[in-house]
Amino acid sequence: MGHDELDSRVHDRVALDEIALIAEVLSAVAISERRLTLEELDNALGLRTTARC
Repeated sequence: MGHDELDSRVHDRVALDEIALIAEVLSAVAISERRLTLEELDNALGLRTTARC
């Protein structure tokens, strides 16, 4: 669901962005059969992970 589809009376972009992030995490958790790793959480949030040495 994009921001354009939301009720036009709602205008708090920060709150909407936070809700979208939580929804992404909840979706990833819902399809997983185990706890997510930090890397999997980062991927669900669209974050890049740095290479570990």
